[in-house]
Formats: sequence, structure tokens, C-alpha cells
Amino acid sequence: MIQPDHLLNHIDGAWLPSRSGRVRRNLNPADTRDVIGEFADSGTADVTAAVDAAAAAQTAWDAIGPIERAAVLRRAARLIEERTEQFAAAITREQGKRLSEARGEVARSLAILEFTIGEARRLNGVTTPAEDPRTFAVTFRRPLGVVGLITPWNFPLAIPMWKVAPALLAGCAAVLKPSPLTPLTSALLAQAFADAGVPAGVLDLVQGDREAGEALVADPRVAGISFTGSLPVGQAINRAGAGRLLRTQLELGGKNALIVLADADLDAAVAAILHGAFGQSGQRCSSTSRVVVDRAVHDDLLARLLPKVRAMRVGPGDQEWADIGPVVNDERQQACLDAIGKAVAEGAEIACGSGAAELDVPGYFVQPTVLTNVAWDSEIAQEEVFGPVLSVIGCAGYDDAMRIANSVRYGMSGTIFTRDPALMFQALQDFQAGMLHVNRPGVGAYAHLPHMGAKASQLGAPECSPDVWDFYTDLRSACIAY
Repeated sequence: MIQPDHLLNHIDGAWLPSRSGRVRRNLNPADTRDVIGEFADSGTADVTAAVDAAAAAQTAWDAIGPIERAAVLRRAARLIEERTEQFAAAITREQGKRLSEARGEVARSLAILEFTIGEARRLNGVTTPAEDPRTFAVTFRRPLGVVGLITPWNFPLAIPMWKVAPALLAGCAAVLKPSPLTPLTSALLAQAFADAGVPAGVLDLVQGDREAGEALVADPRVAGISFTGSLPVGQAINRAGAGRLLRTQLELGGKNALIVLADADLDAAVAAILHGAFGQSGQRCSSTSRVVVDRAVHDDLLARLLPKVRAMRVGPGDQEWADIGPVVNDERQQACLDAIGKAVAEGAEIACGSGAAELDVPGYFVQPTVLTNVAWDSEIAQEEVFGPVLSVIGCAGYDDAMRIANSVRYGMSGTIFTRDPALMFQALQDFQAGMLHVNRPGVGAYAHLPHMGAKASQLGAPECSPDVWDFYTDLRSACIAY
């Protein structure tokens, strides 16, 4: 069993220290005096051992078939649901999000697992007419093989879940390399799957940072890498694997726009902006980081939005009174403050917020910040901040709004608020983004809908939907003469 204060790797069914003996401290971002524990800082030797175990376990795991594999996942789902409070407490303590948000993440993870389990009887191909007489033609799916799963810190349970669950159901053995900022949640997940009966070696956990990730990408026995994180790291993975035609599934950054047209329900738009921009301290790839608003209602929107932002209380995620928790570490805090400072230097104005929030505990808190008079092509309007910082940009009607929304290199999500049915559907055609929303918050999607982006936000098959099998399986065709 795992020890929360001493987080090890889980390789071939055993909890093991890193072979180098290196460790890293895991701190609570809401109170840096709270040392959650030390965890393995793994290197190439640890990854090699994990891939050894996964490769050895692959054939037997494939052989049992998807329906029996689904039964194992169903037991894991029951265990995770029973341990909801344990998972939620771990997420809040090491990632910082509010406890209610952490519980929501557990619920979303279970929904993803439930959907994946239901796919066990639909992992099929097609029958098709043959050109020759007395010939039967079919397609079917086979597991890709050993896969490497590299996950970020902002959703330390949900994102590993939407990689681990389809990998295992497809018949792949997997090596999970989570963010070094959230090792506890990943360890709890690995333990739950082990307790549910996932055989030794089928799901291996390697804690660590860049060295471990690079070793996983470089191992020639790894048939695919599913990665969620920053654009530069995703590009590096793609380059590193190109020579051996490594299959990649890359979910990268976002710079998402919420358009508010002159006929919009402004109160509904404000509620969506608050949720999209400041929920989980703005640390989501689908967070609303730009509001593009028609100048006819610009001032009215701000008059409704700013008092609500100013009223938000910043505090530790385990305190019910807190409306917004910390960012994950000092680097993320400083990045937010630097982005605000540079935006002001480029001509933006601070409507509210603007700095580190001072509390009685030493933590990485940032005030929810709204910037106005933001130029559409300024750095703050083009590049991801990944924190509670919102840019408000004025526009002249629908065409100008869509031009601004699509001006960035990213394309994770796009949202529009309007009462005009024609523009609702026109926006679905015009947004250069993967996940689209009309008159609702612009974050995420359902467990059975593709989680994906466009442009520089995505490369490879989507996650979370039936389309995910295009990553974890190979499609085969067969012609049988009789």
C-alpha cells in the first residue's frame, strides 16, 4: 500500500523507490509549510523497468478480451467512488483547487470511466461487401501496444483517467508519468486499479519530471505517447518520436475567447465568464481568458461583471468560504504577475485585481484580475497565462468579434452569447476551435464528447469519446474466402 508521505513508483505490481535514490518534496500550494511528502524523482532506469514490466504483461492483458477488462475497470470505478473524499482531499491539498471543485473532478473521472466501460461491447469494426464471390470482408481493432501517458497537474485525476481507462480497455499496457506537482493523486489512482485486480505490469506508475518523460518517449518499445501539457513540450515530443513514426496524441495550450454580442443575455454571460475565467483559478486549457464584447454593451457588461469579481474571496481550497484557491506553485504565480505587468506596460488597464493576494498563510495566491483596454494583438491577448487573469477586448459586431477570436495560434474552445439563432449556428462554422459552446460556460465537454482542440491546441485523435480508439488501437482488415 502507498504511504502518503513517501510516494514511490509502482512498477510490476510493487511500490519501489527511484533507482537513483533521488526524491522531490511535494508542497501544499495553499500553505507551503505543509510538506505533503517526498516522492520518487525517477530517471531512465526507472522508466526502463516500467516498460519492461508493461511489455511483459501486454500479451496476457490483450488475451482476456475487452468485456473481461471492462469488469476489472468496473471494480476500479466502485473503489474510486467509495474513496471520493480521499481523492478530493488529495487533489485540494496538492493542486490547490477548492474542495467542491475537487469533488467535481472525481465525479467527472467516474463519468469518463463509466463511459469507457460501456464501450467494451462496441470495440468493433464493420462488415463490408467483397469484390470476389464467396468472400467475407471485415475490419476489426487490435491494441496499439505499450503506451506512455504523460499528464499535467491541473486535473491530476481526470486527465490520467481519460488516458488510463481507454488504454486498459483497448488491451494496452500503460506507463503513467504524472506531473511532479501532483504525485499523491496519481499514486491513489494506481492503487485503486491495483486493488481492482489490474494485473502486475499492466499499469505502471513512474513519478518524476523531464528526465522520466524523455526516457518514456525515447523507448522504442513504447508504441504511442498520449500527452497533455504545454505547446513547447508537445512539439518536443513530436520531434523526438518522428524518426520512428511514434504515434502521438497531444492536447496542448489554449487561449479561449467568449464572445458577447449586443443582443446577449448579459447576466448569463457574466455567470459564464466568472465560471470560465476564475473557476479552478483559471488553470484549465479551456479557461475563458479573453472576453470579446460588442462595444454597444461593453460598459454594461463590465458594470455587472466587476463587482462580482471584486467580491470573490481568495483562500485555501479546503475552506468553504473561499471562492478561488491558489495557483499551483511559485512559478505559476510569478508568471501571472509578470503577464499582468507586461500587459499594463503595453497599454492595458487594470479594472480589478492585479497582484498576489496576501493571506495569513504562505501560499501561491493571485487576485482574480480583469484587464480592459486590451489590444487584440497584444501578448496578453495572444499567449496563454494559465491563471485567474481575464482580458476584455472591445469589438464592432459579429464579424469583428470572430476575427479577434480566431486571431490566436490556439484553438481549444470557443463560446458565443447571442439571442440570434442564425449567428449561433454561424459561429459553429466560423470558430477555429475544437470545443464550442453557445450561451453557456465555455469549459470542457461531456465524457462522451471529444475533448479536443484545433490548430496548435491538438495533434492526433481526440480524447474521451469513441474517437479515442483511433489512438489506442490499430484498425485491421481481413478478407476470408470460403
